[in-house]
Amino acid sequence: MRYSPFTDRIAGKGVAAWDIHHAAVVAEREGRDVIVLSIGDPDFATPAAITEAAVQALHAGDTHYAEIPGRPALRQALATRYAELWQRPMAAENVCTAVGAQNALFATSMCLLQPGDEVIVLEPMYVTYEATIQASGATLVRVPCPAANGFRLDPHAVNAAITPRTRAIFLANPNNPTGVVLDASEVQALAELAIAHDLWIIEDQVYESLTYDTAHLSLAAVPGMAERCVVVASLSKSHAMTGWRVGWVIAEPGLIGHIETLMLCMTYGLPGFLQTAALAALDCHDQVTTQMRAVYRRRRDLVIASLGDCPHLSVLKPDAGMFVLVDVRRTGLSSLDFAWRLFRETGVAVLDAEAFGAPAAGFVRLSFTLGDDKLTEACRRIRGFVEGL
Repeated sequence: MRYSPFTDRIAGKGVAAWDIHHAAVVAEREGRDVIVLSIGDPDFATPAAITEAAVQALHAGDTHYAEIPGRPALRQALATRYAELWQRPMAAENVCTAVGAQNALFATSMCLLQPGDEVIVLEPMYVTYEATIQASGATLVRVPCPAANGFRLDPHAVNAAITPRTRAIFLANPNNPTGVVLDASEVQALAELAIAHDLWIIEDQVYESLTYDTAHLSLAAVPGMAERCVVVASLSKSHAMTGWRVGWVIAEPGLIGHIETLMLCMTYGLPGFLQTAALAALDCHDQVTTQMRAVYRRRRDLVIASLGDCPHLSVLKPDAGMFVLVDVRRTGLSSLDFAWRLFRETGVAVLDAEAFGAPAAGFVRLSFTLGDDKLTEACRRIRGFVEGL
């Protein structure tokens, strides 16, 4: 039988990065002594009020088709929130809900890009961005944010990468895996480049509510960016709702219309009871995210304190998110070998961060989504592994 080359085109190192995580999940299911720090999935339940809203909607019979771009009430609630954050007008027509942020990013890519386009991506980048962009036929142009510079972007390097074929700049702010949050000068520099060269900016803001020491500034809030900035976000991380698959796109209405057409053929919209849960989540947004930040900050600090003085390791303190990058270059192992040996010898699963881009070679990504006791035990095993090399 013959198959389409589409999935071959979007496969690659980023997809293969999950092999160690899948092995850890299988081992955990078999009852083996493993600690899974290879994925950003919170260990606590979705807040009860959100779950109850969905349950009540189901009991009320909300199991039928819903509006493809989202129900008016949810779209308006999201528009109102972003209007307040960005201090500019926003309407329900600027919003399209989606089955998860990844689906929203994919739809955005397919509606904006075409073969021959070039898209600048800032590395390290989330592992599925490569596939998301290449699915459209566009070409990635990688601009490294070096480890030596704290993984921060260099606007001059971005400018140098722009060509007549450049269509968009694609980035996560806050970044996964580094936890870097763009500062005001970086946001302004990117906005000026986008305006000067008539580019789209696709900004993944999934971790926007989980910033610790640095305020989040969106490119969409910069004057002149309303028509060219696409923001993708979700409730997965901010409300411990990874399995609910509730995401959205904020963009100018013309693009929203194209995304709606694509969603018609892909998912036919977000189920109604999930939209009811999303409304409940937005109603308690500040309360929930404040609590989440406090928990994750404590866990982040626990990991840093536990591994900060470990011989041959250096720990990067993140400004946001739920991951820590650990520099393992002084162990003499590649980051891939380190991750696999750590898992096989101690049962602790982390990700080889080089899968996120060449600048992260020699680093592993460790999530702090488990409770204090498990994190403490994981760090103890990591120290023992490194000291025994």
